[in-house]
Amino acid sequence: MSIDVQQPRRHDIVGRTVLVAGTAGGAFEASYVVRVTDGHDEVTQAFMAGDGVGGHGQFQVRVDVSGAGFSRAKAKVEVFHSSARDGSELDRVVVPVVLGGQVVSGYTSYLEHVVVAGETLWAIAQHYYGDGARYHRLVTANPRITDPDVIHPGDVLRVPRAL
Repeated sequence: MSIDVQQPRRHDIVGRTVLVAGTAGGAFEASYVVRVTDGHDEVTQAFMAGDGVGGHGQFQVRVDVSGAGFSRAKAKVEVFHSSARDGSELDRVVVPVVLGGQVVSGYTSYLEHVVVAGETLWAIAQHYYGDGARYHRLVTANPRITDPDVIHPGDVLRVPRAL
């Protein structure tokens, strides 16, 4: 059996409901599990996938994580099926994501900001959040930033927001 998770993508910012979609199968019909975890807390949900004759079928699952006690902004979406023999997790696919609600309380969406010459994360945070000290939100929402002192003109940054 195989699993291909097409949504969310690696490092997507997700909200209170995580939409997980893709294809799975290789058996008549199989039971799968999607788990959203920050390593401390987790939310799991079961679903069925397959085409009834051993092929692959599409799946789309909405996972409500609003009641979870997540304490970290970085999380993983895991999709797998369990072994009928011993219950072990098989064919597990792991997609790292950012929990928007841990970055900005009441997270709804993000804007894209194109960095111009001379800009700093502090200045960008000052512009969008009214406080440059909130630049850490930008670092968390953009995992490819490895050094907060180094951004480049043309970089496209995601700016999480709440409405």
